[in-house]
Amino acid sequence: MNEAIDTNVVALEINSLGVRYGDVQAVQDVNFTLQKGQHLTLVGPSGCGKTTILRAIAGLETPTQGSISLFNRTVFDAAAGINVPAEERELSMVFQSYAIWPHMTVFDNVAYGLRLRKVPKDEISRRVTWALDMVGINEFANREAPQLSGGQQQRVALARSFVFNPAILLFDEPLSNLDAKLRTQMRVELKELTTRIGITSVYVTHDQEEALSLSDVVIVLDQGKMQQLSDPITTYFRPANTFVSEFMGTSNVISARSKGPVNSSGLSLVELENGFEIYCSGQLPKNEPGIVAIKSVHLHITPTDPNKHKNCWQCRIVTRLFVGDFVEYRLDFDGLNLLVRDLSYRLFDEGQLVYCHVKPEHANLLSMVQ
Repeated sequence: MNEAIDTNVVALEINSLGVRYGDVQAVQDVNFTLQKGQHLTLVGPSGCGKTTILRAIAGLETPTQGSISLFNRTVFDAAAGINVPAEERELSMVFQSYAIWPHMTVFDNVAYGLRLRKVPKDEISRRVTWALDMVGINEFANREAPQLSGGQQQRVALARSFVFNPAILLFDEPLSNLDAKLRTQMRVELKELTTRIGITSVYVTHDQEEALSLSDVVIVLDQGKMQQLSDPITTYFRPANTFVSEFMGTSNVISARSKGPVNSSGLSLVELENGFEIYCSGQLPKNEPGIVAIKSVHLHITPTDPNKHKNCWQCRIVTRLFVGDFVEYRLDFDGLNLLVRDLSYRLFDEGQLVYCHVKPEHANLLSMVQ
């Protein structure tokens, strides 16, 4: 039911968006462009402004400044006094709650929006059948909503959201009410679904794994401000600052001082706060203080010196926490506390002396100025 996607078309453009509640600046100077068919995730802690931005796009929140355009059509412009009502923006939103009607069958829930739009009966039947097929619940078309499991109800909400072919699909933490196993399953299905139907989407979550796995573009927010806009791999491996490094995966953040670039490879030599030296990715002027950020999964433990990396130190294991797929270790590195997540097929003992090492490209040198 979908035409080939022209990824050169701008689906969503936001310029200088700001939202204020009295004296509180909830969102400040947000700017981004989303191409047709792309999937954008807004991620950050509670109160960072991500849902406010989503509601502003939907027309459920009135910004105090900036502009919003959908497929080159301005739907909000504070300076020009433009504010297109939500029902005229041709968007669809999937909420945290399933928001499906318990007195209706699955078919009627999905067909509801089409009937409001006066779509012919035959076309409604065709579209609803297609949508239910896409989410894999056509066999439940005549079942009433209360008879469905949580995962099935979420599929009904998804089918209803895209059955009328909206311009952009908006997601407000749609998987947060599911248990851990079903949430992981639905994450995979949601990724496959949005790819199959070729729809542009904006997704809000506080879950880092969802943000990284579902997105073409990730915007990390904190206190209403954009901290980084990039693809998932860059967001994870090349954080723009210490906030992004710590929020997008567990990181060790260590104060350091740059000793200058090593060569043209982009590596720097820095002195950590405990006096040890480390080779890092990124550069700062010589003698400038900075931060070294290393993901806990990028630190590796061996019982002997591997003699393979420039960055290798002897440490003592302080605590060991078995978590199933991995083991979490706290290490004492000459006064520094390091967190390491290692595979669980091998175990080291508390109090044991080990060697901890990291590749230079996985040690990010960041400025202390945010």
